[in-house]
Amino acid sequence: MSQAIRVLIVDDHTIVRKGIRALLAEIAGIEVVGEADNGQEAVAQAETLYPDVILMDLAMPKMDGIEATRQIKASQPESRILVMTSFAADDKVFPAIKAGALGYLLKESAPEDLVQAIRQIHRGESSLHPTIARKVLQEITHPADRPRTPDPLTEREAEVLRLVAQGLSNQDIARRLNISDPTVRTHVSNILSKLHLATRIQAALYALREGLVSLEADAERDASGEEG
Repeated sequence: MSQAIRVLIVDDHTIVRKGIRALLAEIAGIEVVGEADNGQEAVAQAETLYPDVILMDLAMPKMDGIEATRQIKASQPESRILVMTSFAADDKVFPAIKAGALGYLLKESAPEDLVQAIRQIHRGESSLHPTIARKVLQEITHPADRPRTPDPLTEREAEVLRLVAQGLSNQDIARRLNISDPTVRTHVSNILSKLHLATRIQAALYALREGLVSLEADAERDASGEEG
């Protein structure tokens, strides 16, 4: 039998934490291992409990959820964080995603949506509330004009970006380039930072838009490789 998904609940409202704990107590395969009522406590709890999934509120005293997410991801890159908030504004969504959150769920969501999101995040998949997903898609389709960094991509970063654009996972890229998974993650993080992008999807579309990769050419090359 597989181990239960260990969850840390972070919210400054006691009634919210207790409500989520009570809900998850009824779900097989999910165990609440701790609670925190502010960002500083969330960082401390994450360091001692090593939860599989962290449910992170954004508006909290002492330290907000975005900064807490940033600090947790810096010390524990494997942490999987699901933002749970009432805010759907762009100035909350994209900073949270850039900070490293894998999912963004509005508190108005149904209980079953929360359970599904926890399981998706635990598998390393993104989980976005439909309202948030539309915002992300709009950002990708009509990105705001941002000055590109004067710091150019290195040759290896450009190589990683081309593979990201082809849809390869970090593990696939690591095998292709004979480097470690953490090294790939570092390259992807540097690419997003340099290009002022929030997600791998944006990075892939950027690569296609700038002509750094051609999916048609890749397909032809793969076909010729199979024939040879």
